[in-house]
Amino acid sequence: MTHEMATNQPRSESDAGLARGPGDKGRQGRGRLKVFLGAVAGVGKTYAILEAAHERRAEGVDVLIGWVDTHGRPETESLLRGLEALPRRRVVQRGVSCEEFDLDAALARRPALILVDEFAHTNVPGARHDKRWQDVMELLDAGIDVYTTLNIQHLESLSDVVAKITGLVVRETVSDMVLEQADEVTLIDLPPDELLQRLKEGKVYVPEQAREAVQNFFRKVNLIALRELALRRTADRVDAQMRVYMRDHAIDTTWPVTERIMACISPSPHAIQVVRAAKRFADALRAEWIVLFVDTRATTRMSEGGRARLAETLRFAEQLGAETVTLTGDRIPEEILTHARTRNVSKIVLGKSTHPRWKRILTGSIVDALVRGSGEIDVYITTGEEAAHLPFVASRRSRQWSWSSYGKAGVNVVLCTVMAWAMFPYFELSNLIMVYLLGVVGVAATSGPGPASLAAVLSVAAFDFFFVPPYFSLAAANTKDVVTFGVMLVVALMIGHLTIRIRWQAEAARQRERRTAALFALSRELAGTRGVPGILQAAVRHIAEVFPSQIVVLLPDSTGHLVPQTDLPGRFEVDASELAVGQWAYDHTQMAGVGTATLPGAKALYLPLTASRGTLGVLGARPADSHALETPEQLHQLETFANQTALALERAQLADEAQKAEIRAETERMRSSLLSSVSHDLRTPLASITGAASSLLETKAALDTPTSRELLETIQEESERLSRLVNNLLQMTRVESGALQLHRDWLPLEEIVGAALERLKQPLGDRPVTTRLPEDLPLVPIDDTLIEQVFVNLLDNVLKYTPTGSSIEIAAWTGEGNVTVEVGDRGPGLDSGEELHVFEKFYRGHPAAGRGAGLGLAICRGFVEAHGGRIWAENRPDGGAAFRFSLPLIGTPPVLEASDD
Repeated sequence: MTHEMATNQPRSESDAGLARGPGDKGRQGRGRLKVFLGAVAGVGKTYAILEAAHERRAEGVDVLIGWVDTHGRPETESLLRGLEALPRRRVVQRGVSCEEFDLDAALARRPALILVDEFAHTNVPGARHDKRWQDVMELLDAGIDVYTTLNIQHLESLSDVVAKITGLVVRETVSDMVLEQADEVTLIDLPPDELLQRLKEGKVYVPEQAREAVQNFFRKVNLIALRELALRRTADRVDAQMRVYMRDHAIDTTWPVTERIMACISPSPHAIQVVRAAKRFADALRAEWIVLFVDTRATTRMSEGGRARLAETLRFAEQLGAETVTLTGDRIPEEILTHARTRNVSKIVLGKSTHPRWKRILTGSIVDALVRGSGEIDVYITTGEEAAHLPFVASRRSRQWSWSSYGKAGVNVVLCTVMAWAMFPYFELSNLIMVYLLGVVGVAATSGPGPASLAAVLSVAAFDFFFVPPYFSLAAANTKDVVTFGVMLVVALMIGHLTIRIRWQAEAARQRERRTAALFALSRELAGTRGVPGILQAAVRHIAEVFPSQIVVLLPDSTGHLVPQTDLPGRFEVDASELAVGQWAYDHTQMAGVGTATLPGAKALYLPLTASRGTLGVLGARPADSHALETPEQLHQLETFANQTALALERAQLADEAQKAEIRAETERMRSSLLSSVSHDLRTPLASITGAASSLLETKAALDTPTSRELLETIQEESERLSRLVNNLLQMTRVESGALQLHRDWLPLEEIVGAALERLKQPLGDRPVTTRLPEDLPLVPIDDTLIEQVFVNLLDNVLKYTPTGSSIEIAAWTGEGNVTVEVGDRGPGLDSGEELHVFEKFYRGHPAAGRGAGLGLAICRGFVEAHGGRIWAENRPDGGAAFRFSLPLIGTPPVLEASDD
């Protein structure tokens, strides 16, 4: 490929276009997205996207240019020739005409591949989507492949970094999740010196803009930093794709294409040295690094001092920028190597063993096991104790022996002996051995390894003493008995060890299940909760249940200062000093308070509620036990709860913003419709009235009587028309504002129909009107003024949309606790699907376009629904349309007294 220049010079290009793995399997029918990523404008992304389009067109692919900005560069514009371009949509915004990408036209054209430049572009207000990347997502959903371009500074997660580097805040951003959905990411790279030369030559911006750009954003140090961000982002994506490929193809070796350091630690004081050594390695190699702790069953016997050291070491590693991982397992070398290969680790760092040689020979060395099994992974040993052995080295002073457990082990052996003595005359010795092994299993299931080992030794001794000749002696009569005793002892010890291991693994699984269930319960309730108060109450309740503590939530006011939410259960009072700690956590997006290195004198731990759009508030937790949140697992779980709460809060805020945006859009649509009505429906009668009045004034007595009368009738007719329009607007305002009040009374429906027909006597003229109202029709609880207006509007609608002289039918009947009324006509009827829209505001049928504001039927719906009824429209089988509404018969009608007449 070449520069976006007149001369052909080489340009480096790194293609991260690997398949995204198993996630693609559910994408059948969806288009593929390819992103051309660059550090800054001018590196040649548009040139590259057009070159790629020509290559695909040569392959016979239907290619369409949806939107491409050449910025007046001749070499780029030359690539437009031979490619079909979509006409741009012209939009007038605040009196200024501008061009935009026509999404609807692209969907209608439906090419195989479309080019949409400037992925992070913000669309003009009023467009279907706020951002161009949302347009691209709709194209992909329609099965259309898309090529697009993006600069690294427009990536959401890097906006803060870019602002620090360049001093400019980027407003147009794309979420990282959107970029991760791309099927291919191609890096378009250009050295800073060449880019600066292109600026000087005017091949990026016009000369005036180029000089200003070089002095501000396009400084060489900025270009170098942005280039590194683009290269690293692409490298991270390629690394993630490689790990997915290795996992999918069951590749258990490490491909050291990039450096990744993993330090293995323990509760030992020497673990800090291991973390520091790993940090030095990572800094020297500019590599990602991980700090790993393997939680074994020996951890349950760890001293309080060891637990505190472990928690402090993990927090220290996180402060240095490491990713901390805690694994659960009993075979420590296997856990370490499995995780190292999963994460493609190139170097493992752990402490030097200080155990005596004889102990390493008997129990084995973790260092030796790692070296033997590491294969292509480098293993570095630093000064300090061996990490994997350190959970076993709690001091004797801190270890608490449970003598009762050993006593229970002895009692268990005695009981087994009594049972075996009762069985001795009737069973073989092998059956008696099973009784003792069962006893060892029982001890191991309820106690630790020490009591289980004691039970195994005592069981062998009791079996020898009571049941093997010579009886009541520990002496062995022959060699076979010695072998039996040895095998029995080994089997008992192994059974005890495996039983304890299974019990520990079951307990670890239960703890994981409790954590997972708690997180699932929180996520499920948050997903079904609407509104910020409900979300906060649900989150506080779940967090307080999992972590016995008092919870407070601090949300910012309009000035950015945090305010405690007072309507939450179990909260604690936040004084000025505690509020200052929470404010620091909010401002710096970091944890602070008890158990951290920042403001540790606080009474509570404060975690920022961070979502994709920034920090939304702070969650404060004051645990009942001061050491409750010291372990990394609990702290990470609390962080997960806080993150879920932040996402739910952001969702609620986005829902509120979407609702407000919808209201604004509806208001704008209503305003436009009202302006349209004013410009036409008000202007027409006013013009008629003005013309008739001016004719009367100017001609004075020159007009004959019939002509004068005709002009006066015109004035009266248009005035009534104008009055109806204004009245409809006022009535619609009452319905929309909720100011409509009903004054119900039990009235006969025929009186309402008669009043409506009388009001429309003149417009109806000679129209035949047929009424079918049963004599036994009951009284109806209605507001006569509103229902009369419903009849008037329905009849007026018939007059507008049906031929002159066609008949009108009004009928009513009762059923299912309702009175149903029908106003039918013999006109052309409703178009297919139109019956769903005729009751919408400002909707007007095509045959009478321009007549009326489209409010009459909307007012009918508002009045009928205010009575608790419903209204609908449908075509009549024998021709014409029928508008029906039902009114509920609620309450008991008054008893009418018969008159003497």
